[in-house]
Amino acid sequence: MTDANTPAPSPSPNSTPAASAPEGPRTPTPVDAIAEAHFEASIRLSPLEATYLGVPGHDGDLDDFSPAGYEARSQQRRKTLAALANATPVDDVDRATISALRERLELAEELRAAGLEESELNVLASPLQAIHGAFDLMPTNSVEQWATFAERLDKVPAALAGWTETLLAAAAAGRVSPRRQVAACARQCADLVADDGWFALLLGEPRIGDDPLPADLLDRLTAAAGRARDAYATLGESLTERLLPLAPEADACGREAYSLHSRSFLGATVDLEETYAWGQEELARITQEMAEVADRIVPGGTVDDAIAALDADPAYQLHGTEALRVWMQAMADNAIDALGAEHFDIPGPARRIACMIAPTHTGQIYYTGPSDDFSRPGQMWWSVPKGVTEFTTWRELTTVYHEGVPGHHLQIAQTVHRKDLLNRWRRLASWTSGHGEGWALYAERLMQELGYMDDPGHLLGLLDGQSLRAARVVIDIGIHCGFEAPAEVGGGEWTYDKAWTFLTAHARMDEAFLRFELDRYLGWPGQAPSYKIGQRLWEQLRDEAREREGDAFDLKAFHRRALDVGGVGLDTLRSAVLGSWELPDVH
Repeated sequence: MTDANTPAPSPSPNSTPAASAPEGPRTPTPVDAIAEAHFEASIRLSPLEATYLGVPGHDGDLDDFSPAGYEARSQQRRKTLAALANATPVDDVDRATISALRERLELAEELRAAGLEESELNVLASPLQAIHGAFDLMPTNSVEQWATFAERLDKVPAALAGWTETLLAAAAAGRVSPRRQVAACARQCADLVADDGWFALLLGEPRIGDDPLPADLLDRLTAAAGRARDAYATLGESLTERLLPLAPEADACGREAYSLHSRSFLGATVDLEETYAWGQEELARITQEMAEVADRIVPGGTVDDAIAALDADPAYQLHGTEALRVWMQAMADNAIDALGAEHFDIPGPARRIACMIAPTHTGQIYYTGPSDDFSRPGQMWWSVPKGVTEFTTWRELTTVYHEGVPGHHLQIAQTVHRKDLLNRWRRLASWTSGHGEGWALYAERLMQELGYMDDPGHLLGLLDGQSLRAARVVIDIGIHCGFEAPAEVGGGEWTYDKAWTFLTAHARMDEAFLRFELDRYLGWPGQAPSYKIGQRLWEQLRDEAREREGDAFDLKAFHRRALDVGGVGLDTLRSAVLGSWELPDVH
């Protein structure tokens, strides 16, 4: 894909016309066989990924996070790359598979060569969170499933010990995550093992229907949970005592590493200076639009006045987490019914989504996809902070569209459904943040375009979220690349205090949530901007398709064509949608 600031070239006379999905089941090809083999090997090496993807048969195991485990995953990537080097595509589906798989695997090897894989530790997406998070997705409806639950719990100590070994080996080679991330992750460990923490709530009163568990199984579960809890406590101590003294004070990863991270999350290369400037311009545009909407809510009032009025309006209030869950479910179901009737082709299995209150208390809202057979539906999760019982819907309707339909649920569930077209790696494991999160933000704006956000309160909620996403483009790129801070925070070099001032000026949310957000940007470079940059690239792709097709352009057909490609990088997406494979070799 071209850089974000560069207009896409017009099609040459020899360009292939925009591709559409073949009718009827597609015959698997040798390229599909390579992708299938890689998928099988990957889930054997990562049982956690298998659980997240809903692939059965691996729930009793955990990944090997020791140095040997990282090396085994690298060997598998290189094996697949060697196979792809000799692969010949037979159609555009194959071309997309080769492009997407090569791009992901080559970039992963670049990140590892730079020392950025084994040293990864952050507040949201590292083995610390992945290990305990997988238990939230495990079924517990039978004696056998509870036994599998206990089997995996028993393996937590070894997994965390192996990861500690990897972190210390990376530290010995001079690669340690910033001090802020190490300290925050140590606090997460303390929270997990606290008397009112995650482990205290993990088992609750385990039952099978109305029946208690057999005494021997309950004893086994309790003992395994205790050992896993102790392992997290030990991890926290190791982070504090052994890694924290070695951790650098600086939060910034630097321009060279940031370029790798940005490509990893976008599946595309963008001009970082131009994107940094665009982020500031986009934020100014959103700020102006928010002021105009606020004036519709409180004539002559400010955005803060409008927010106060909306928060006090009983029409937007919910009381209790169960009321929140019921409202989420109703809004998600309504969107599926309305959009499936006119604007999108929604497969039957994808018309079911389950809205859940998460057992954790981070304040995050997230989506997990359906299992391959849809026995586990796509799920929208709300992790409600401790003590929070009151909720306002004006801010969150757009979140339901982001996580549900037409956002992640439509995007992911319909891809899982496309067994007639895509191999399992493409359907289940191919995910790029810029594609996925960019689509979800694109979906939010699309709902405004389709007339579903005409209520000024809901529109202000949409804009409030977009303001946050634009602000973090500026903060994330600016800090990590060392660009000059905006004039509104005094210019010069970015600092944590300047970032906090900038963030709170453009995001009106709870302080604890925003502190976590800022820690996330500082410890996971390139991920947070991928939402808004991805949205930009999705909108550019739609505009280019519309320009190329003229009066023949059909928005519903464009969405179907684009979503059928699956969660590939944005360079691959553009080539697949426009039927143009004239890009330079992937990195």
